[in-house]
Amino acid sequence: MNAIVRKSRIKGEIIAPPSKSYTHRAIAIASLGEKSDILYPLISEDTKATINAAKSFGAVVDYDKKSRKITIEGTEGKPGTPEDVINAENSGTTLRFFIAISSLCDGATVLTGDSSLRKRPNSPLLKSLNDLGSEAFSTKGDGTAPIVVKGKLKGGRTTMNASISSQFISALLIACPLAERNSYIVARNLTSVPYMIMTTEILEKAGVEVPFSRSSNGYSFQIEGGKRYELRRFTVPGDFSSSSYLLAGATLTDSELKISNLFPSAQGDSRIVEILNDMGADIRWDERRGIVEVKGIKEAGLRGIKVNMRENPDLVPTIAVLGAVAEGTTEITGVAHLRYKETDRLRFLTEELRKMGVRIEEQEDGLLIEGRELKAAKVFSHDDHRLAMALSIAALSAGGETVIEGAECAEVSYPSFFEDIRNLGADIDITLNQKVYQSERIILK
Repeated sequence: MNAIVRKSRIKGEIIAPPSKSYTHRAIAIASLGEKSDILYPLISEDTKATINAAKSFGAVVDYDKKSRKITIEGTEGKPGTPEDVINAENSGTTLRFFIAISSLCDGATVLTGDSSLRKRPNSPLLKSLNDLGSEAFSTKGDGTAPIVVKGKLKGGRTTMNASISSQFISALLIACPLAERNSYIVARNLTSVPYMIMTTEILEKAGVEVPFSRSSNGYSFQIEGGKRYELRRFTVPGDFSSSSYLLAGATLTDSELKISNLFPSAQGDSRIVEILNDMGADIRWDERRGIVEVKGIKEAGLRGIKVNMRENPDLVPTIAVLGAVAEGTTEITGVAHLRYKETDRLRFLTEELRKMGVRIEEQEDGLLIEGRELKAAKVFSHDDHRLAMALSIAALSAGGETVIEGAECAEVSYPSFFEDIRNLGADIDITLNQKVYQSERIILK
């Protein structure tokens, strides 16, 4: 599917889509408990992969579309050995979480994913599971899927290099409370710390506290084994990561936009409000009411900034697009781990934005961007949902007609993205099977 985007404005009011990260964690933890209700979850390609994985281990999962509620009857800490291979599709979160959950089974589990996911590293997680009494290995011997895990997780001590992904430590935090013995974990060079805190937040709501401390050696976790989960009811908050594209789109087109259901939470990507303000957007966040409002750009205009985004890597595509049109230079640092996402995002952001006339340089741990006027071009998502959405937003400020090839991957995290920005005024057509569907007629599943 291709998206054809013309210069246009997005403005109006919208409810923020539900958080993908919270949805993943709530489903995984609930699948290991008794009975849980998860309200207002995100149903996307990635979260469907987590639902299917939970079912494979014995959880009963029902989604009521009308009430927007997932009801899960979990395995009460005793997941069954799956009868078939677990396919995590394109979801790194699903793969990592259920690699760890597999260690709670008596038998052996095989986990894999699509061609992109089979390239993503998992060695630090596999090492720690082996340290804690399980047997976990890559069939290729390089840490990538397919992965085989043989139980059972006993507990103990392990030190992990968490520089590639915080998903490794979150996976252990979900599994280790159900191990036979206590566990002591040290995570060195932990990136994306807010996502780890998000995991501990839901664990606490499920009745399990995971105390941690920070020192020069990294983050230390003391986890009691033999616990039970009781996540009886959890409401998924709005997603700042997905909302960042809408906020950036309104800023780029100097438009007024109001997004509701954005309350304070552990989401590190709420930092988008601060960054937009620093760059010159007229933006306000009413935390009590959960409303973020953009009123275009301040009189001084949009300006480049220097920003370390180690804890907010998912915002990098959004900030790169803003930097591409801001006056001066934008320098993004601290995100070497972006090379291990769905794609090498530093490399492909550089390649695709250059097609739109952006002067951008790929750095070892970030990007250096000089703002200028964007031009229309044919660009490619590289099957990366965040690139697809960021490039679509960039196209709103480019003269002419921009074509984003492979735009359907936006459904991984934000299924209604194109429908939403169209309803907010974006001039977009979708091409599918060589036919053009006018934007007002397209319905995305």
